[in-house]
Amino acid sequence: MSHHPLISIITVCYNSLPQLKVTVENVAAQSFRDYEHLIIDGNSKDGTRGYLAGIKCEGFHYISEPDRGIYDAMNKGLAMCKGEYVVFLNAGDKFHSPEILKTVAQAIRENDKPGIIYGQTELVDAEGKYIAPRHLSAPEVLTYRSFREGMLVCHQAFVVLRKIAPYYDLRYRFSADYDWCIQCLQHSRHNVMIPGVMIDYLSEGMTTANRKASLKERFRIMSYYYGFFPTLWRHLGFLKRFYSHKKKMNNALGNNKNL
Repeated sequence: MSHHPLISIITVCYNSLPQLKVTVENVAAQSFRDYEHLIIDGNSKDGTRGYLAGIKCEGFHYISEPDRGIYDAMNKGLAMCKGEYVVFLNAGDKFHSPEILKTVAQAIRENDKPGIIYGQTELVDAEGKYIAPRHLSAPEVLTYRSFREGMLVCHQAFVVLRKIAPYYDLRYRFSADYDWCIQCLQHSRHNVMIPGVMIDYLSEGMTTANRKASLKERFRIMSYYYGFFPTLWRHLGFLKRFYSHKKKMNNALGNNKNL
């Protein structure tokens, strides 16, 4: 494989202009240039449209219109993108270094078009300061059955061959990304992990507005793919894992405030 793969980076946003600027500037700083960056804005009222209209860069495209939620916006991005590979980078999230896309492209070339290229994720605060590693670590060997243990790879650290990437199932309002990743893994013949940290993920803390609804959806999805009773049994272990990580996160956030 001699040519560089075109990588589509899709960012969805709504009324999050400060965070969006962080992501746009981070993508623009990548040393690898064979990418397109698509911004799917949900008709924001905070000046996002004017900001996007002022960006004149090759490979940069945006739409700003109402949507039916984050996964509907992601589906719009999938319909628009032209890359061989696709990755979703939400407003506020960043590639860990300017060399990440170059490393991803190299992994694609050296591994005969793997279905998925993935990596590790670190949590950062609104100022971009490191908080902690993600509570689940990406495994060296990733398969469809790996996600029985939860979403081991962050959605943003999951670069997928476009032809095997389905549209998001809009029946799920909060956890369609988990379902999407499992479907991608089902159709991937080969997955490659890149070394080191791939993504700086903007942490909103351990409590999010829709956490309970999200966990219920994820249980349904996990039961569908991996069986109800095995999923129920695993969740006993998940509770211990969750509270252990919550304690670590609270300690890390406390330390950051004291700096």
